[in-house]
Amino acid sequence: MAAGDSVAGVIRAEVIDAPLDLAAHEAAVADPRAGAVVSFQGVVRDHDHGRGVTLLEYEGHPTAAAVLREVAAEIAADPAVYAVAVSHRIGTLQIGDVALVASVSTAHRAAAFAACARLVDEAKARLPIWKRQVFHDGAEEWVNCP
Repeated sequence: MAAGDSVAGVIRAEVIDAPLDLAAHEAAVADPRAGAVVSFQGVVRDHDHGRGVTLLEYEGHPTAAAVLREVAAEIAADPAVYAVAVSHRIGTLQIGDVALVASVSTAHRAAAFAACARLVDEAKARLPIWKRQVFHDGAEEWVNCP
């Protein structure tokens, strides 16, 4: 989100085709009232359901960024949440690359863990982003594609 476009408590909510930076998300949600900052990184792993994966390709619908902003705003609306930053990457990702970063600040750890979990779960459930998995044997499949 651009400066001036933010919803209260939503510091960053974006879909981009560049590497994601966990430290930048954590710094973005820093707040002097916060006793807890909880973050999550979704990392490309080398397997799925027993099959070796070589790479993933994420493709997003043009509305993906708006949907992610809606999700972030819903989490930020929780009175216990001070700030939210979340980004999802699109394009071709290699094993070990970060596909999703989410950070949340609150006064206490339990609220921060719960809010970050909700943020990740809602983003995964609602984002119109699909992934193509390429396997070691050359086969491929689309996941979360309607």
